[in-house]
Amino acid sequence: MAELTSLQILLLLLMCSSQLESPAVEAAGFPNTTLAKHKCTPSCGTVPIPFPFGIGPGCFLDEWYEISCEVNKTVPRLKKLDLQVLNISLNEQIFFRTDSVITINYPIIHSKSSCKRNDTRDPVSLQGSPFTFSSSSNTFIAVGCNNVAIMETDANSSFVGCKTRCTGANYTSMVSACDGFGCCQSMIPSDLQGFRVDLRRENSTFLKSSGDQDCQYGFLASNDWFQPNKTDLYALRDGDYAPVVLNWGILDASLPKSLRLQLDWTVLTSDEPAECRTTSYVNKSTTPLIRCSCNDGYIGNPYLRDGCLDVNECELPEWQLLDWRRSCYPQKCVNIPGNYKCSNGKRTVTSLIIGLSSSSGSLVLIFLAWWMYKLIKKRREAKLKEKFFKRNGGMILQQQLTSPDGNVEKSKLFNSKELEKATDHFNKDRILGKGGQGTVYKGMLTDGRIVAVKKSISIDEKNVEPFINEVVILSQINHRNIVKLLGCCLESEVPLLVYEFIPNGTLYGYLHDPEFPVSWEARLQIATEVASALFYLHSSASIPIYHRDIKSSNILLDEKHRAKIADFGTSRSGALDQTHVTTLVQGTFGYLDPEYFRSGQFSDKSDVYSYGIVLVELLTGQKPTSSLVAENWIGLASSFIISMEEDCLFDILDPQVRKEGGEEEIIVVANLAKRCLKLKGRKRPTMKDIVIELEGIRNRSQPATGLAEHQGKADCDASEELGADVALSISRGSEADVGSVQLSDGHPLLTSDTW
Repeated sequence: MAELTSLQILLLLLMCSSQLESPAVEAAGFPNTTLAKHKCTPSCGTVPIPFPFGIGPGCFLDEWYEISCEVNKTVPRLKKLDLQVLNISLNEQIFFRTDSVITINYPIIHSKSSCKRNDTRDPVSLQGSPFTFSSSSNTFIAVGCNNVAIMETDANSSFVGCKTRCTGANYTSMVSACDGFGCCQSMIPSDLQGFRVDLRRENSTFLKSSGDQDCQYGFLASNDWFQPNKTDLYALRDGDYAPVVLNWGILDASLPKSLRLQLDWTVLTSDEPAECRTTSYVNKSTTPLIRCSCNDGYIGNPYLRDGCLDVNECELPEWQLLDWRRSCYPQKCVNIPGNYKCSNGKRTVTSLIIGLSSSSGSLVLIFLAWWMYKLIKKRREAKLKEKFFKRNGGMILQQQLTSPDGNVEKSKLFNSKELEKATDHFNKDRILGKGGQGTVYKGMLTDGRIVAVKKSISIDEKNVEPFINEVVILSQINHRNIVKLLGCCLESEVPLLVYEFIPNGTLYGYLHDPEFPVSWEARLQIATEVASALFYLHSSASIPIYHRDIKSSNILLDEKHRAKIADFGTSRSGALDQTHVTTLVQGTFGYLDPEYFRSGQFSDKSDVYSYGIVLVELLTGQKPTSSLVAENWIGLASSFIISMEEDCLFDILDPQVRKEGGEEEIIVVANLAKRCLKLKGRKRPTMKDIVIELEGIRNRSQPATGLAEHQGKADCDASEELGADVALSISRGSEADVGSVQLSDGHPLLTSDTW
C-alpha cells in the first residue's frame, strides 16, 4: 500500500457520498462500519453525529460532546455551548490525514450605538473546551464605513484587526473585494479559544445616504462563506450568525481513566487499526488535545473500540486498482490486516531462476532510476533556488550591489544548506523571538560564530522591496550601537538575514523584570547610546535613514550591556533635502508619533517622539501600553506629562531611579523627554541636541543622592483626561502589550513579540 494515487480519490469520494446518505460505509471491498455508538441515534436531520459526539445519555464522551436534536429533530446543537451544528467531520480518511473539524453557527458582532437594532451579541468563549477556532479555515471580517475593528484574545496576549474606509458613495455598491473599502479582513492567531471584539469609528467624513451605513460589524466567519461581491452587506443587519469552523479533539488532562480504557490508548501501536496522538499548541494556555485516526488500510471511527475495520483490497474491482497496487495475476491476492499480498502456492526452481534474473534486472533498473532521480532532483533544486532568488529580490539586490552610484557594502551571500545546519533545520527550540517581519533563530556557523538568523515571512512581489530595503539600509550602516548585518540568503523559499548575535536580550526585558534592576548610570548610558545611534542614522549615514519603530523591545544589549538598535524592517531612507516621507502608517501603539498617525508623514522628529517614550520608560520603569479594554485609557506619555505639570514627577519614577539618581539630573532628563513628546514635531529637539544634552549630563554626573523621599511631593492621582499637547487622535484601547502593529487601509493589524 505504498503507492497511493487515483484510488485514493475514488475511496474518498465513496466515503463522502456515504456520509451524506448514511452513517454506515457499504461498498465493494469496504466493511460495514457505523460512526455513532451502538444503539445511539446516528444523525440529526442530514447531519451525521459520530462518536465522541452523541444524542442522549450514554451516547457521548462527556458534556462537551453532547448534541441536542431540536426543531422536529432536524437541527443539531452543541448543548453545553448552545451553538447550532452544521457539520461534524472525523479524521477517518483511509489515506489522507485532515484535522477533525465541526462547523457551527457563530454570532455576528455589531456595534449597538450605530445600528438600528438594539440587541447585542457577545462572542462565545471556548476556554476549557476541546474546541479551537481554525486559523486556516476562518477569517476575521470587519464591515462598515471608517470602522476600526480589533479582535483581542482572552489572554490579552495578542490582537488582530483591520480598518475600513468609504469615500462619498454607498459602500455596498463599491465592495467587489474585501480590501478596505467598506470591508476588510485579517487572519486570526493559531490555537484561539476566546476573543473580544472592539469596534470604534475613525473620525472621518463619508456620505450618509442611509442609516444602515453607520452600522459596524466585526465577526468571525469561515473562509468560503463571506464573499463581498456576492453577499448583500445590508443583509448583515438582519443576520444573526455566520458559519465558523472549529478544530476539535479529546481533552487529555481531565480525561477519566475509564474513558482512557474505553479509547484503548494504552494498546494502540503502529500495527493496530488506529492511532492516537497528543497535539501540542504554540499557545501554552491551550489544553493539549488527543486526536485519533484509522491507520492506512482501515476505515471507520477511531474513537470507538474496534471502530476501525480492515479494507479488503482483494475484493476491489480490477478497474479500481490502477497504479495504487500491482495486480497479483496470475498469482492469488491474499488480504491481510491493513494490507494484501500475492501468492501462487509452491515455488519451483524455474520460478526461482526467473525471480533471481528479474531481481538482477530490477536492481540495475533501480540503480539507473536512482541515478536519474538524483540528477533530476539536483537540476530541479538548482532551478528552484534560482526561482526563489529572483522572487526574493535577488535581482534588485544585485543591481544595488553592482550600481556604480550605490554605497552598499558587499555582504556575504549564505547558501540555504549552511543556514539550515546552523539553526538545526530551524528548530523551534532555537527561536529567539518573533515579530511582524519574521522569526529569529539562534545559530552557529561552521567557523564557530554565533549568529541570529531572521527567517522572513512569506513574501509576494509587493513585499520584496521592504525586505531588500532592510538589506540595503543595514549594509550602509557601521555603528557600534546598531546591530550589524553579516549577510543574507535569497535562494531559500523565504528570505533569510544573518545578523551578529546579541546575547543579553532586549531593554524591554530588563526594564520590566523586577529581578534585574537597572542602575541610573546604566540607564543614562543606554539613553545616550540609543540617541547616538539615531543621530548617526539621521545625520551621519550616507543618506538619512528613519527607523520608524523605535521601542525598548527593539533595543538589544550586548555582553557589555551596550545598547544596539535592531529591526529595520519598516525603515525608510530619503533624499538629503527631504523633510518627511509620506507612507502608510506603521509602528507600535504607545510609541507612535501622533502627528505621523494623523498625517501619514514621517520625519526624523517621529523617531524623536518614539525615543521620548523610551526615555520615559527608563525613568519610570512603566510599560508604554495597557489593556485594550480599559474603560478610561490613558497612555504613558500622557500620564508622564500630567505628572510633571502637577509637580508629581517623583511619584511615578522607578524606585531605582529615585534611589540612585541625582535630583537635578533626573529633572533635566525628564524635561528632555517632555520636549521629545511635544505634539508638534517642529517643537521637538533633534537627535543631535539630545546627544549633546545627555553627554553633558553624564560628564557632570555626581554620586547618587538618593531620592526615596522627594520634598514638595504632591498628592496626585492619575488624571482621567489627556493633556492638550499629548492628546492622540485615537479612542481608548489603541495600544497593545508590546506588539508591532501595521495600520493601513485594508491591511491587517498583527501583534507579536520582537527579538
